[in-house]
Amino acid sequence: MAAVLKAGSRFKSAVCDTQVMLVKAPAGEHVLSCGGVEMIAPTATGGGTPAPEFAGGTMIGKRYVNADESLEVLCTKGGAGSLALNGEALQVKQAKQLPSSD
Repeated sequence: MAAVLKAGSRFKSAVCDTQVMLVKAPAGEHVLSCGGVEMIAPTATGGGTPAPEFAGGTMIGKRYVNADESLEVLCTKGGAGSLALNGEALQVKQAKQLPSSD
């Protein structure tokens, strides 16, 4: 079920321990999932296991982005499932290179 995502919102996975906070969200309605299952409110209860194709895992403290970086989430608790937006896998955001000082 697609929903409007807002920066500052928190979600948890329904199928693993992953928890995230949205840093930047795209306009419109989207489906944020973990382990192949739509993410749920932090107070809701889930169950099950991540789908094999979405079992890459998440790491605490890492930021994850989609291809055009219109979505950015911060992983606040790692888990076995991997994150996706509308079925497209999210990638770990790469650190920006600092300019050299020579």
